[in-house]
Amino acid sequence: MNDLKFAFRQLLKNPGFTVVAVLTLALGIGANSAMFTVINALMLRSLPVRKPHELVLTPGRQPE
Repeated sequence: MNDLKFAFRQLLKNPGFTVVAVLTLALGIGANSAMFTVINALMLRSLPVRKPHELVLTPGRQPE
């Protein structure tokens, strides 16, 4: 408990450091959440079709 009180007092003594630390954590957690959301949507979940194993990729040309 004394350690928490000491840490809180130190954070109040150095407001600049506190702001930088909180912003760094917020940006890191936000970026991590965004990346996980994208990877989860694109790679981890299967496609919303009945038989995803039957899907094929057909090569083709784009019309000019």
